[in-house]
Amino acid sequence: MKNKGTVKIETDRLILRRFEETDAEAMFANWASDPEVTKYLTWPPHGDVNETKEIIAEWISQYEDPACYNWGIELKQTHDLVGSISVVRLNDAVNSADLGYCMGKRWWGQGIMPEAVKALISFLFHEVGVNRVAASHDVNNPKSGRVMEKSGMKTEGIWRAAGLNNQGICDEVWHAIVRQDLKVS
Repeated sequence: MKNKGTVKIETDRLILRRFEETDAEAMFANWASDPEVTKYLTWPPHGDVNETKEIIAEWISQYEDPACYNWGIELKQTHDLVGSISVVRLNDAVNSADLGYCMGKRWWGQGIMPEAVKALISFLFHEVGVNRVAASHDVNNPKSGRVMEKSGMKTEGIWRAAGLNNQGICDEVWHAIVRQDLKVS
């Protein structure tokens, strides 16, 4: 793999970009403080905007590492920051990347997250040189799985009692796309 870090990625409707200190208010208001958004995530809703500021400051400090991949999702037309997408785990031994994402519920159901995931998959395969991109979701959160399917990932199976999120121990449904899948289409 040739790690390139969090570089700007554009799609028809979106800009995937590095977080900035000034993003804290929007992140807190649009998704980080919402218990419905964080229901199946591994971190609880933020209690106040200062918590969001601290997290963003930590993320910004990590951008010097070319193996750091963490984007804010901005709508081109309105410049609203609506969510985040990141590589939550890299495995250099097998050239794989696991993704995580979340988005404010105001923007759910508009095809925004599948567009972001597809753009990130393309970047990871064509620019970074990964062989596999995967993601998982709580079995009780099938809408996240639809995002993965719409992004070209195939369901691989369920890891029973393998995950831990804000609902407790959960079954994880894993989806992935591998380099050879790109050649089939």
